[in-house]
Amino acid sequence: MSTFDFIKSAQRTISMEVAAVTAMAQRIDSSFSQACEIILACQGRTVVTGIGKSGHIAKKIAASLASTGTPAFFVHPAEASHGDLGMITSNDVVIALSNSGSSSEMVALLPTLTRVGAKIISLCGKADSPLAQAADVNLDIWIESEACPLDLAPTSSTTASLVMGDALTVALLEARGFSAEDFAFRHPGGTLGRKLLLRVSDVMHAGDQVPKIHRAASLGETLSMMTAKGFGMTAVMDDSDKLVGIFTDGDLRRCVDKGINIGSAIVGDVMTPNPRTVQSRMLAAQALNLMETNKITALIVEDENQKAVGVLHMHDLLRAGLV
Repeated sequence: MSTFDFIKSAQRTISMEVAAVTAMAQRIDSSFSQACEIILACQGRTVVTGIGKSGHIAKKIAASLASTGTPAFFVHPAEASHGDLGMITSNDVVIALSNSGSSSEMVALLPTLTRVGAKIISLCGKADSPLAQAADVNLDIWIESEACPLDLAPTSSTTASLVMGDALTVALLEARGFSAEDFAFRHPGGTLGRKLLLRVSDVMHAGDQVPKIHRAASLGETLSMMTAKGFGMTAVMDDSDKLVGIFTDGDLRRCVDKGINIGSAIVGDVMTPNPRTVQSRMLAAQALNLMETNKITALIVEDENQKAVGVLHMHDLLRAGLV
């Protein structure tokens, strides 16, 4: 069995990377604000590029920007030198990642980017490098050493780049007033999208499917209505068709426990008055929270005139993937 201390190695790596990011945070200055202003003023797209491990980080930064309100895409620097530079225009901003700032693939892009007139923001660890010198703004991602014991494999440097990219993403998100609903519109296929976009009206039962009975109806008529509609409950209405109560399977059990004559009782006398309801425009996730909090399996959906316009059942939310 190996005697190598894996835990100690992991702790050392994490400590070194945390230290690198902490030191970087203390160096944040007006250059960061300038970079954000450049991206906010961009009339085109934000193009993110990097080679090797920095390229992987660049892809993540581009994806994060694009999903939070800043149109962005990744361009591989080698492919850029073979035609993909045509994707970049004078209206664009280029975010270029390179710890050394002198990788040949990145440096080769600089004359063309300058000639095109695109703004350049570099994430670079060496302020005197060709990349940092050519950039309109350089964001300092310098690290004292890599977490790799050989000080070779990109570890602390890529973490610093990733965190700086996240800092840009969040700052721009906040400056744009980007909301959770905006995020959901860009993630319609995920759980978050369903939770933030789905309304009660999208999943409720409406029209003839809604069980409704007049308050003067007998319990026999009420039970027939409940059986026909299959929700284990019915809305109880007054003469003007306004919601005044609800009668559920639970109410029926309580009637039996109290010895109430099912054949002669009137539903208005044994209903639950002033039931909890939801509006059709409410987020389905909010309705789910209400149902879970109050241990309710079905809710009446009413409009602004207290008309019962729908029924929302827990099964509907299950089918919609909210539970």
